[in-house]
Amino acid sequence: MPSRTTVIGLDIDQQKVDLINRGQSYIKHIPPERIASELQTRKLSASTDFGQIKNAAAVIICVPTPLNKNREPDLSFIMETGRRIGPYLAKGTLVVLESTTYPGTTDEDLRAVLEETSRLKAGADFHLAFSPEREDPGNPHSVVAAIPKLVGRLTSACLEKAVALYSVALKQVVPVSSCRVAEAAKLLENIFRSVNIAVVTELKLVYGTMGIDIWEVIEAAQTKPFGFMAFYPGPGLGRHCIPIDPFYLTWKAREYGRNTRFIELAGEINTAMPNYVVNRVTDALNYKKKAVKGSRILVLGLAYKPDVDDERQSPSYVLMGLLTERGASVECYDPYVPVIRQTREHPQWAGKSSVEWNEATNRQF
Repeated sequence: MPSRTTVIGLDIDQQKVDLINRGQSYIKHIPPERIASELQTRKLSASTDFGQIKNAAAVIICVPTPLNKNREPDLSFIMETGRRIGPYLAKGTLVVLESTTYPGTTDEDLRAVLEETSRLKAGADFHLAFSPEREDPGNPHSVVAAIPKLVGRLTSACLEKAVALYSVALKQVVPVSSCRVAEAAKLLENIFRSVNIAVVTELKLVYGTMGIDIWEVIEAAQTKPFGFMAFYPGPGLGRHCIPIDPFYLTWKAREYGRNTRFIELAGEINTAMPNYVVNRVTDALNYKKKAVKGSRILVLGLAYKPDVDDERQSPSYVLMGLLTERGASVECYDPYVPVIRQTREHPQWAGKSSVEWNEATNRQF
């Protein structure tokens, strides 16, 4: 890699490109001052022109990998990006996929479309690798540069190029034997969290019927200095990773005649939580001799976790939908989401504004 590294951000969304080029940020935890500084030193620019790939030493693909309406992996964003990259791919260029996906995506699906559109051969004419994204938004102690970076490769030469690329910005690069190992490791990270959240969520329901406070139980259990890691229950799972990624492995496992019952059970428990919350709300209103229908209900928090503006797959939208179906008048408040953005999963809420947080508003609910 050259001593002076310049980065071009490519996107098909002209609005995002314009914001970056004006030194503005559309991601809450990335300060605009940081973008403006990189622009000033000409280390960063943004564009919709994929022709600029011709002069790139490396291309990193970071696109969504959602589930379709049948809860099957949707690789269309990866494949379309590959088709856009291919015609401009030069010999010796490194292509790295960072999007979470099932094992085999990089060295089979992406490789095929890149070779078809570029007429170059992966591992011989251009380099191919997979390196999963790792970050913890909203955690001030989590710095991307300090998080170990996994890199899987097609060939040893691909690995050398990928390690050199990421070593420019990251303190530790962890090479593994293949793209598939890196893809599988990322899925394991998210499956681990999904399953453990499901366990503690189910225990919340069980202990709740026994009159036991799950929060006190967790606090007591984590005094054990080994063999335990605290996870916490909630109204469901949000963001792109945990609600979706485990099902990429579930789908792929069927190709090999394997059933991932543990993963699917965890998914069922986690996705059922919004209904549980609505039933608790109904019980609470009944206790006050009120019905859900006609009640004004304020949902506090839209983002999937505190102090971030990422509301993808947020269970709050499911809650709002269920309460609205039962006749409630629903409002929402989240200082990080003043206006709900367009989402693939819940487009009906796009444009809805967060209420003002003050005593007058609180008295209305």
